[in-house]
Amino acid sequence: MDIDEFWHLIERSAQHRPNEARLQWLQQELMRRPVEDIIDFESWILEAQRKANTNLLGGASNILYLTGGSNSFEYFQMWLVGLGRETFEKVTADPDTLSDVPEVQRFLTMKRDRLPRTDDDWPQLEDLAYVAPIAWEKVTGTDSQALYDVLEARGETFEGVFHSTDEEWDPQDKEEAARRVPRSYRFIREFYGRT
Repeated sequence: MDIDEFWHLIERSAQHRPNEARLQWLQQELMRRPVEDIIDFESWILEAQRKANTNLLGGASNILYLTGGSNSFEYFQMWLVGLGRETFEKVTADPDTLSDVPEVQRFLTMKRDRLPRTDDDWPQLEDLAYVAPIAWEKVTGTDSQALYDVLEARGETFEGVFHSTDEEWDPQDKEEAARRVPRSYRFIREFYGRT
């Protein structure tokens, strides 16, 4: 499975709602394919996590009230993958474009206006990270550690997947936030009338 097929699957899965059905569809789709595709899918997920796991993006998501701690940022990364290739590539290339994403604006509007929200409305899609490991376990009968052993044998490294490698900064520092992600900082202040 190449990168184009990975994104094709992610984008096709978005046709299935709610998220639980979406993830179930992805898992079933992987289980119908060769085991190598499951391995490849997980490799692409890890690559996406690595690309999205930056302090700059974490800070932007924090400023926009999309994430809090490290766990919510990991779940947010999967949600960002779930938005599809174009949005993912744009935001990871320039985290300060996060406030332009329609799904972000929709969520923030629901939050600000205290509208009822379902689990699918939140900018989190934690279980996307488990789709390939679960498919692997069901198809091979071995635990997910065996999947990661195969990935390591293929040369996969996990550096940057779970710990950001770019410069740390404090998104609660207003001057620093205004300097690093000016559009996001300005957007959220205007959004809540704090100009």
